[in-house]
Amino acid sequence: LREPGLNLRVVQLFRDPRAVHNSRLKARQALLRESVQVLRSRHRAEPRGPARHQQQHLLLPPGLLGGGRAPQPQHRAEFFLGGALEVICQAWLRDLLLARRAPGWLRRRYTQLRYEDLVREPRAELRRLLRFAGLTVPPALEDFVLNMTRGAAYSSDRPFLISARDAREAVHAWRERLSRQQVRQVEAACGEAMSILGY
Repeated sequence: LREPGLNLRVVQLFRDPRAVHNSRLKARQALLRESVQVLRSRHRAEPRGPARHQQQHLLLPPGLLGGGRAPQPQHRAEFFLGGALEVICQAWLRDLLLARRAPGWLRRRYTQLRYEDLVREPRAELRRLLRFAGLTVPPALEDFVLNMTRGAAYSSDRPFLISARDAREAVHAWRERLSRQQVRQVEAACGEAMSILGY
């Protein structure tokens, strides 16, 4: 970040963790390996000893860890997805707190973008990001971003398909698909980061 020849800028993209969890649940099998890797990263970073086992797994389906048994095969993907989202939210919180107390030279090179803001105001957010990066906004790029976020359809069955769709529908899709318990669990696990981000 301090290297003058690079002029590096960092844009960190965030999304409502409830929506992230909803998308990850829909693609649970495709994300199973990635979720296991995320969980392993937490265990590598945690100190050894008794404190490690006091970690509470808030995003796991009820009864999965009862009696010290491994999760049943039909719940294994949800087990790993929930645990991975906890790790992601903890990493977000560390990043957010670091950015808050960062020196001025770092704050000038770092910005945050919420997915929901990009979807609601694509042109304004694109202009803000490119201004931050010291770049101009070509009209073709504005058209592209508008097309990608205001397409004619929304495919909730394929959450990670990159296509022109009405992304505004994706912003609140979690409200119809997650149970109250799932929403409460995500909010409990990610609440501090959500608060800082304004969710």
